[in-house]
Amino acid sequence: MGGSGGWAMVGLAAASVASATPEAARPRRLPAAQPELAQAYPQPISPQPTYAQPAYTAPQPSPWEQYKAYLGARARSAGVRPATVQAVMPYLRFNQRVVELDRDQRPPSTSTSYPPAFGPYLERHITTSLINRGQARYATHWTNLSRIQSRTGVDPSVIIAIYGKETSYGSVTGGFDLLDALATLAYEGRRRSMFEDEFIAALKLLDQGVQRWQLKGSYAGATGYPQFMPSVALRLRADGDGDGYADIWRNEDDAFASIANYLRDAGWKPNVPWGVPVRIPATLNRAAIQSRLNSPRCPAVYRRHSRWLTVAQWRSLGIVPGGQGLPDTEMAALMETPGAYAPGYLLTTNYRAILDYNCSNYYALGVGLLANAIARG
Repeated sequence: MGGSGGWAMVGLAAASVASATPEAARPRRLPAAQPELAQAYPQPISPQPTYAQPAYTAPQPSPWEQYKAYLGARARSAGVRPATVQAVMPYLRFNQRVVELDRDQRPPSTSTSYPPAFGPYLERHITTSLINRGQARYATHWTNLSRIQSRTGVDPSVIIAIYGKETSYGSVTGGFDLLDALATLAYEGRRRSMFEDEFIAALKLLDQGVQRWQLKGSYAGATGYPQFMPSVALRLRADGDGDGYADIWRNEDDAFASIANYLRDAGWKPNVPWGVPVRIPATLNRAAIQSRLNSPRCPAVYRRHSRWLTVAQWRSLGIVPGGQGLPDTEMAALMETPGAYAPGYLLTTNYRAILDYNCSNYYALGVGLLANAIARG
């Protein structure tokens, strides 16, 4: 056997194996001397992860901002100038303190319907200081007060007493931003319709030329020396000094004329006192004089009043009027008043006008008795 033949057989076998290997099974190697092939066949790159892009969602306005937009639209539809709405609405602020004070004022539930005596209230609200300062205002402004009385018929001492009760003669008028407070109370929703109307009325005051900084007041929306709600200020504020403008925020005579205008609008009757003290006989049949009326407004307030009788009829029942007295033909209701300087008072329709200002027997009786003390000075 020759050596060259063996190598030849090995070579043939290798060639035969190579030719039998499928093309796909052979590793592909790129010659280093041919860079153009490397570019034609780039090395594989690991795939990069892909992430879904979130869809953009515009931020939604808060409920307060949505309510402000509604309130602004309602004001425009009510006739407030668009420029006024635009100047106010973006800057309104919700006032949590207003909400807290409003909730604190809600009457607590009670297990008894018997009302407390008047004495403790009157001791706090008819003080020597309040009387003396009222008498000073009464004297200083008498010229204008007498003109207001001749025009409206309202007793000047009652005007001054209300001024004293409402703002301590202008010294305590409230520091809440009126528009913020009214919008907050409307948003709170307990008396939404009322406070929305008052908010719109306040905007109309701005339309009439009242300055934005003047609209300060109580947390509940009362403003100025008379503590009018904005709707009342729009309707009843009056010029008291003849300068052609009714400024209830800085002018006392305008405030007096406005209070008188309010009471006249509420039914004040000239030359009739608000009430007179009386003696009550032990034999009085209270069941016979009980009122059968159910007032739609402030029922608990009016429940303390008897039915209406003429003064002559009261005399026949042993009720003896004191003080300046009342004509026998005048209609009056009896209210018993433990602790209020007299066992009771015969109340006229003018007392009802004071109640219209603030529906509370404590308030109205306090105003009446303070007015009596001021007039005596």
